[in-house]
Amino acid sequence: MNSSTLDATGRGRAAASARAGSTGRAGMLGASAVLLLAGLLLPLVVHDEFYLHSLIMVLYFAYLASAWNLMCGYVGQISFGHSVFSGVGGYCSVLLLTGMGMSPWLGMLVGGVAAAILAVAIGFPTMRLRGPYFALTTIAVAEIVRIWVENTDTVFGISIKGAEGLSVPLVGTSWALFQFDSKVPYYYIILGMLALVMLITALMERSRLGVCLKAIRGDRDAAESLGINPTRYTLMAYAISAFMTALGGSFYAQFIRFINPERNMGVELSIDMALMAIIGGQGTVFGPLVGAAFLAPVAELARTWFGGQLPGLHLVLYGMVLILAVLYLPKGLLDPIQRLGRGILARSKA
Repeated sequence: MNSSTLDATGRGRAAASARAGSTGRAGMLGASAVLLLAGLLLPLVVHDEFYLHSLIMVLYFAYLASAWNLMCGYVGQISFGHSVFSGVGGYCSVLLLTGMGMSPWLGMLVGGVAAAILAVAIGFPTMRLRGPYFALTTIAVAEIVRIWVENTDTVFGISIKGAEGLSVPLVGTSWALFQFDSKVPYYYIILGMLALVMLITALMERSRLGVCLKAIRGDRDAAESLGINPTRYTLMAYAISAFMTALGGSFYAQFIRFINPERNMGVELSIDMALMAIIGGQGTVFGPLVGAAFLAPVAELARTWFGGQLPGLHLVLYGMVLILAVLYLPKGLLDPIQRLGRGILARSKA
């Protein structure tokens, strides 16, 4: 085969790759637009408070899973301690509201910054750990913080009421106070937050940070030999992930109007985030949303049906789903959905 033939073959493959990439991006944008439009119209169809609450919780878990995915999904490090960032965000927004009268919107940002600083403090000495060692360390840190909060009544003279938890007083109904008579505003707020974190994920994928994180996930030693500093880039992603997770914790505290260490900082919440991202498809933009749409209703139904008689059964179901997903869908539930969509698109073009 002569050089001109090789050049023509190379140009053909490059053109095909470019067409596939543009088609994939167009399909992704189209799917995003359809999902966003459906999300905006849902409250016009769903009026029952129970179903609206359930939709809010699905979007909330999709948001948390997406925030977890920002670091863990792209680096490949599994964290089971992200709930501590959710708790930090929630406690900051509630304490600043009840103690200083600060708007929860500002409290969310303060909690996000505090969680990002905590993530750097945790991550700097632990980012060199790999595999299960990092996961075990994150569990240990999260549990230490949770137990400390449960057994502490005051911090710097501020009452946090330990295991009893804090209630958010109803001081009015307005956007500035993050309090409403209906669940519809909460729905649109968490929908906007989910759209934001998914947009950040999509932009990060195409940035230098995303490329470096994927290289670290592929082969940490090889990435380091190419001049990539794994600790630096992983810490950056960890801080962003913690910041976004804290915003989710603040939303939950204001939505439920109550926060306590067990629910907002427990290991179970961290497991929820990780499993939804992994089963949906970690390291992707839509994977956490797919995982949350599948697992969140399963968890709620399991708690409703078996919570009184067989507590903890939903965790058993989680384990079974995870085993099946790892065995038969190693790339997550998003992969067969994408293949189906590409097949439909190809047939429609044909």
